[in-house]
Amino acid sequence: MVKAAAQTARLTESVAFDVPVQVSGPGGVTSTTWEQRHACRAQFLYSTGSEVVEAARLEGRPIFKIRVRSCAAARSVTTDWQMRDTRRAAVYAIREVDGITDPAWVYVVVEGGKAP
Repeated sequence: MVKAAAQTARLTESVAFDVPVQVSGPGGVTSTTWEQRHACRAQFLYSTGSEVVEAARLEGRPIFKIRVRSCAAARSVTTDWQMRDTRRAAVYAIREVDGITDPAWVYVVVEGGKAP
């Protein structure tokens, strides 16, 4: 019980998950906009170690593992979506979503500096 409370206390960041929506404009031009589907508190975990992570860092692209509380909305997030850090106005492409490993948490791997 104390361990769960300590983990919850680390959810100090605020994030939102957006889904791409196709919008038809004048003249039949179709463009993609982003619509928010889920907002929650999160913990950013700095990724280390792999060659892919190190190569991305050398190119100036941050990669983070994000932990959010598990719920139906968090488990519906896919790699087609984007994540926004609402406190810093940063946008991240979602590279991986793990809603299976831990029933209490959903882990999302995100990469900054790339179009989602």
